[in-house]
Amino acid sequence: MPSSWADVLLAWSIEPHVILPLLGLWLIYRMAVQRVNAAHPGNPVPRFRVWSWNLGLAVLVLALCSPIATYDTTLFSVHMVQHILLTLIAAPLLALGAPITLLLRVSSARTRQRLILPVLHSWPLRVISFPVVTWVLFAATMWASHFSGLYDAALDNEAIHIFEHALYLGVALLFWWPVVGADPSPWRLGHPARIGYLFLGMPQSSFLGLAIYSAPAVLYTHYATLQRSWGPTPLEDQQLAGVLMWVGGDAVFLIAMIAAVWVWLQAEEREGARLDRKLDRVKAASATTAPRRSTIQPVTEPTAEPIVEPPG
Repeated sequence: MPSSWADVLLAWSIEPHVILPLLGLWLIYRMAVQRVNAAHPGNPVPRFRVWSWNLGLAVLVLALCSPIATYDTTLFSVHMVQHILLTLIAAPLLALGAPITLLLRVSSARTRQRLILPVLHSWPLRVISFPVVTWVLFAATMWASHFSGLYDAALDNEAIHIFEHALYLGVALLFWWPVVGADPSPWRLGHPARIGYLFLGMPQSSFLGLAIYSAPAVLYTHYATLQRSWGPTPLEDQQLAGVLMWVGGDAVFLIAMIAAVWVWLQAEEREGARLDRKLDRVKAASATTAPRRSTIQPVTEPTAEPIVEPPG
């Protein structure tokens, strides 16, 4: 039992198998950005891409190393916060970092042609990145993991817990890849389709939270049998977790839809400006090539008036 809030806030868990991969991803991305910026000073990596990647990694640190990770097997509500951070916050931020685009820019032409592009164009990636498949994978993983033995097993086995986190982050990255649209993909969603994709993602998240909240008994043996003398009862804790999934998921999807509409409007404005510039160029070209009309009036011979002979 924590003796004070200070004990809770200081309960960080810095584990090598978590922090070293995250540190490696940060260093590799940073080195790649530096190389691209040095080679292309006129077209550097956008700053907001770098900030998105760094913020995404920071959210992963918060989810996997902070007191959230320390108490995820003690309180279901804390565990739910962790999963929301992994799937709905960190994943879209990492996707906004456009790591595939950065990899293509930093690689040599030989590596791009022989390794990266063949993978991007391969049929397994085309199948797994199809938007319907990514949506179904994400939803099925969330429902199946929460209503199967996987969730309980992950609470009691560290290796399964690590696998669960990797699974959640992996399917979340696939889910956000087509809707963020920052990286090249075998499938490209139009702006209306992105909004529809997100709109359909909201109810499945809401219903999952509602199902957890409405469960009449504690769903997981681990939390039901855990002995602690503080905090909410296991059922109250489970209900709070359901509310967090319900309200938190809806909030994230709503923000994402608003952002998608704003991006669509910006794209339409840029396209309108491009068409205006194109029309102006066409008009200017027509004006320079059209024959000039002469301002000098043509000279015509005066018509001779008939001479009338005077009478007698």
